[in-house]
Amino acid sequence: MRFRTVAIITALVTFVLGVGYLFAGALVVSRWQIKPTDSVLLLGRRIGALYFGLSIIFFAARSATVSATRTALCAGATVACSLLAILGAYEFAAGRTGPGILLSAALEAFLALAYISVLVSQRKETAAPPAATRALR
Repeated sequence: MRFRTVAIITALVTFVLGVGYLFAGALVVSRWQIKPTDSVLLLGRRIGALYFGLSIIFFAARSATVSATRTALCAGATVACSLLAILGAYEFAAGRTGPGILLSAALEAFLALAYISVLVSQRKETAAPPAATRALR
């Protein structure tokens, strides 16, 4: 998968999550069968602000060429999405959430795998000599 595609998907998903947590937090957490207390909604609004920021970061970076910065974005997104997916499955298995969290965990696992794919393909790009250099050998 190309970085541009994954970055745009990430920007869209984080934008929707930002809107959800800021303006409909009770609906978002009730999908997971978590009681929307004042404390939960407070944390949700703060998380919504972070999601908006991530949305802008990934949308702005969608055309980034292979670089240390792009690698850092991919690595960070891989770790964050992997941990979110694992934690979602764990919380469901422990009985602290409802099955709605499994959809979130599946999407997070998909994004983690997509970023791993980008990292692997970008590593192959940088490891292979350019076509012009190969032709001269």
